[in-house]
Amino acid sequence: MPSTQKIRLKTPDEVQAMAAAGEDLAEVFRALRREGIVRPGITAREIDRFAEERIVEQGNLPAFKGYHGFPGSACVSIDDEVVHGIPGDRVIEDGDVVSVDIGLIREGWHADSAETIGVGTVRPEVERLLRVTQQALADGIDACRPGKSLVDIGRAIEHQARENGYGLVESMAGHGIGRDLHEEPQVFNYESFRVPNLELEVGMVLALEPMFNLGTGRVRVGRDEWTIVTMDGEWSAHFEHTVAITEDGPWVLTAR
Repeated sequence: MPSTQKIRLKTPDEVQAMAAAGEDLAEVFRALRREGIVRPGITAREIDRFAEERIVEQGNLPAFKGYHGFPGSACVSIDDEVVHGIPGDRVIEDGDVVSVDIGLIREGWHADSAETIGVGTVRPEVERLLRVTQQALADGIDACRPGKSLVDIGRAIEHQARENGYGLVESMAGHGIGRDLHEEPQVFNYESFRVPNLELEVGMVLALEPMFNLGTGRVRVGRDEWTIVTMDGEWSAHFEHTVAITEDGPWVLTAR
């Protein structure tokens, strides 16, 4: 198998530290749900402000704010916006889907997670898209075991997209995570042999994040030079967890 020299394996104590960061991030998402923040009439900027306030109250740092110049603490992507949505003054409406992607830093360790939330009454085909994309994430996580490989993760995720007829965003990928938000390796959401098929080892920590679309998997960068949108204007779903590979299998550090 290829060398894992560039992969930063974490010690058990370091994984525990990342788990604490993951739990804090999970609590931010719980608070979003508990307090009904993502609702009709609220703006993307208000969602971002809520997330940042909760992170700071925990004594943590927003991982995204200022990252390569990104202006928000959360990426808030609506409807046909896939990822990296800049939180502005767009008002959320009944029937929208809102992808909220948040990262934080606790004592130098990163956690990264996302979920797509249906607002009010959502079309049945959109509800199904959310369920399938979330199941694809679960299937990818199940492949995060010692002796498995990056291709196994991608194959598990891709199967759900192909089986259900969804566009799979191949130009975006998950990633390693730790002291840095983005570390090696890239974690493709399909059976990719563009990179060596890396064997998974205890101590790897990965952020898995499938993105499925109702239409084509092709995407483009929006006018703000950040937001990724679908080429055909169809809606998208995005789910993400930070996952540690342990001797006993996957440990979802950002589990709700």
